[in-house]
Amino acid sequence: MLINEVSKATNLTKKAIEYYINQGLVFPETLENGYRYFSENDAALLKKISVFRKIGLGTEDIKAILADEKGDILQKISVRKELSVQREKAKQAMLDQLSIGKSFAEVETALNAMEQNQTVTDMLLEAFPGYYGRFICLHFARFLNEPIATPQQKAAYQEIREFLDEVPALTFPKELQDFLIEGTQHISTENIREMNEQTKRAIEEPEQFLSENKEMLTWYLEHKKSDEYKDSPACKIQEMLKEFNNTSGYYDIFIPAMKKLSDSYAKYCQRLETANEKLLSEYPEIAKMNNEG
Repeated sequence: MLINEVSKATNLTKKAIEYYINQGLVFPETLENGYRYFSENDAALLKKISVFRKIGLGTEDIKAILADEKGDILQKISVRKELSVQREKAKQAMLDQLSIGKSFAEVETALNAMEQNQTVTDMLLEAFPGYYGRFICLHFARFLNEPIATPQQKAAYQEIREFLDEVPALTFPKELQDFLIEGTQHISTENIREMNEQTKRAIEEPEQFLSENKEMLTWYLEHKKSDEYKDSPACKIQEMLKEFNNTSGYYDIFIPAMKKLSDSYAKYCQRLETANEKLLSEYPEIAKMNNEG
């Protein structure tokens, strides 16, 4: 197809197609007469680019997505979009507050906290691969909206930044990467947000959660002791994550610093400890199985 034909086939203007060529997104063949020839694959690619543009992605993001065979980049961009939408809603709320007389100093403090939140969440997303990085990022993002006001918080924020900047890359062997990609490629940011909410409810109402899920917990902990689980990719990934967290400073540096930085996260951890105590006291047979597994 020549450019007039591909323009009709894709419903894109010739100028848009020329722009995508110049940006290195599509590479049509150049004929001897100087005309560009677009294959069916080129047309399909232009339609895909058009969709990405309509949902608000820039050409650099699109270029990275098209070059990424695993789909990891697209999932990271989805998380960033999710967090960006949350920040825009927060900015709208600040604008409303200014309109009813709230001081500029208070709003500036909130904006600074938002910028720091963005720095930490972006670094979290880059520090950990694939689904795990998305989960970690969205899990901690909800605890990072508080102003950093005290010297202790400022020191904790700096400690977190330094940790994330220096933490070694977490990489899985190819077979585990393939398993993780296949098993999580259909998990959206909405799904992860729902998981976080379910975890939050379980921690806030541990008796109800344990009562409703005792049978499932018993099966799961029995399954963890089985040879089938111990030989599975899921178990190997869990062991690698445990080893990484123990040796990278995740538990010794990052988590304590998060507790100092975010009062809401410190309270969350306290509720988590209470929920674990409930498990130990009310369901000792489950706790025993967990310790043995």
